[in-house]
Amino acid sequence: MDILKIKEAVRNTAVELCEKAKLKPGHTVIVGCSSSEIIGSSIGTDSNVEVGAIVFTELFNLFSEHGVKLAAQCCEHLNRAVIAERSVSGGFNIVNVVPTPKAGGAFATAAYEGFSDPVALESFYADAGLDIGGTLIGMHLKHVAVPLRLVANQIGEATVIAARTRPALIGGSRASYDEDLM
Repeated sequence: MDILKIKEAVRNTAVELCEKAKLKPGHTVIVGCSSSEIIGSSIGTDSNVEVGAIVFTELFNLFSEHGVKLAAQCCEHLNRAVIAERSVSGGFNIVNVVPTPKAGGAFATAAYEGFSDPVALESFYADAGLDIGGTLIGMHLKHVAVPLRLVANQIGEATVIAARTRPALIGGSRASYDEDLM
């Protein structure tokens, strides 16, 4: 496991997401991350605390530089709950759970430990997302989700899939649309 390569891949992926998703200060990004997949194991089988912490720290720092808020999706053992700062929890339902590497995942555990005022949310709707290792983040994206094809689509052994969201297009063929929102 090459820590420097993982850090570089995380940073490259996050930078590309910020650019392609046109993220602005105040936007939120949901990240699901399998540390097992990053190190070459099957999802949910080999949670790695060091890798989870590295991915969280790199993403948190980069997104913070852009004024973008990070939310961490837990694994299926916690029904894919979301760990976020209380300040971005909005009207979402707070639930009582503290993630661990074996129930929530290493990345969500690192988020809970790294945020200044963390809460667990039953659901959440973000402006964009990164799925690192097949964690299925779609349930936490606003409608309408648009897939993004990233050049930086690999972190360690894990495949990365990205998405952004846009407002729904209404009005049909006679309507005009704001191209900045597309």
